[in-house]
Amino acid sequence: MKETICTIPINDIFKDTNGCPICRMYELVEKQYVEYITGAAMMAPNIRVITNEKGFCHHHYEMMLSSGPKLSNALLMQTRLLYIKDNMLPKSDSAKPSKVQLEAIKNSRSSCYVCDRIDYDINHLLQTVYAQFATDPDFREMLKNQEFLCLNHYELLHRGAISKGGIKAKDMKAFCEVTNTLVKNYLDTLYDDVTHFTTMFDYRNAGGDWKNSKDSVERSVKFITSEKVEEIK
Repeated sequence: MKETICTIPINDIFKDTNGCPICRMYELVEKQYVEYITGAAMMAPNIRVITNEKGFCHHHYEMMLSSGPKLSNALLMQTRLLYIKDNMLPKSDSAKPSKVQLEAIKNSRSSCYVCDRIDYDINHLLQTVYAQFATDPDFREMLKNQEFLCLNHYELLHRGAISKGGIKAKDMKAFCEVTNTLVKNYLDTLYDDVTHFTTMFDYRNAGGDWKNSKDSVERSVKFITSEKVEEIK
């Protein structure tokens, strides 16, 4: 396996086989951007113009507040609030908001600088995944050895695979065989584990072996939504 500056981060992600590799990719990029936005980028005028306009989603505000310096968060919030005042509200207290202003408020609920940057970077990283799959047998084996692909990232992988720069026609069958197997096998495992979990509430199974079912509901949520939840006690 010959590595380049583009393939090294992809290979590092796929060498791990715990969970969904695209989830790990997302978490890595997300962490980098949250640290970047409250650190080096915080005082960059060109970045602040964009963050003032786009803001951040609730999830990334939480991450920024929990990991970034409080002053950095305050400065980012200061100019975001000023942008809202100047662009989303009427100048006069007696004036009604325009359709443009109401639309801007509506759009702000789903607008996030970090989300946009993650999506952009993930799409570019997936181009390397497709190229690696086409040219590197070792990478194909690493993909095959993954624990699973979550449902959302299975869709993302295949949407990209059929787009420009995705999987070539000659490699599509092999790509589908690997990715479909990862999803279907894990789905079967989850179904069996959740089914076993439900049977353990039958009084006739009192004191029986729960096997690998105790966190099966939480693992199923992770598979379906790509988001972890706390284990039910």
